[in-house]
Amino acid sequence: MRPEVRSLPIPAEVSALYLFDVDQAIKQHAAYAQAKAGDVPSALTLVSDIALAQIYQHRDRFPADCIFVAPHAKEASGDNAIPQVLAEVAAIVCGAKADQNIVQTTKVYHTGADPMERLISRPAFEGAVNAGARYVLVDDVTSLGGTLAELAHYIQAQGGVVHDVFVLVNAGRKKSLHADRMVLRKLETRYAHEIPDIFGIEVRALTANEAQYLVGFRTVDELRNRVAKAGQEIHLRLRAKGIRHGGPAQA
Repeated sequence: MRPEVRSLPIPAEVSALYLFDVDQAIKQHAAYAQAKAGDVPSALTLVSDIALAQIYQHRDRFPADCIFVAPHAKEASGDNAIPQVLAEVAAIVCGAKADQNIVQTTKVYHTGADPMERLISRPAFEGAVNAGARYVLVDDVTSLGGTLAELAHYIQAQGGVVHDVFVLVNAGRKKSLHADRMVLRKLETRYAHEIPDIFGIEVRALTANEAQYLVGFRTVDELRNRVAKAGQEIHLRLRAKGIRHGGPAQA
């Protein structure tokens, strides 16, 4: 089932705290492969080795009443264990809490995906949000920023407050989470209706890297053709990995 329309952007005052700008910094760690495959002790080793000192250094940034929340599946077995372990460790260091209620309900297979494949494969979330509570969004790696943006929309739509963002790696070309106003105006002029219709995302809720990617398309036909091709590429990529898949336009 397609997630609801993303209409609430990450708040303008929020900027991501990140430790690295390329993912080689974590991929080179001996525990990375097992942590990425869902092994919690390996994830704890990785986080302790590469992030613990930085978390202590920045702990005053995160208030004790905040809730660290990471995108993770209901059944964690086989899924990337790093984000949730990072959230748990950060919560302990800061004397805060790590969320256990909000879970990602769709598997999006973003590893190895290009920007368009990511845009048409949006994650969905469910679970209780504490109305008025301040949440810190946590992930291991962000590139386009779409997963963080979807989580931010979900939390805000349920009455929570997005207070901050903390990731190990910010791999996006643009390090800001927020799209340039001029780029958003161009997209509104060109594709005010098409972007919500095609992607289920309001233009104002696009991240900086999503918007920068989409503004490169010159016509609606060019955009739609690339979407169709991306759907086929997802299907072929997952089939090559032996993953059963519902169709070329989903993930």
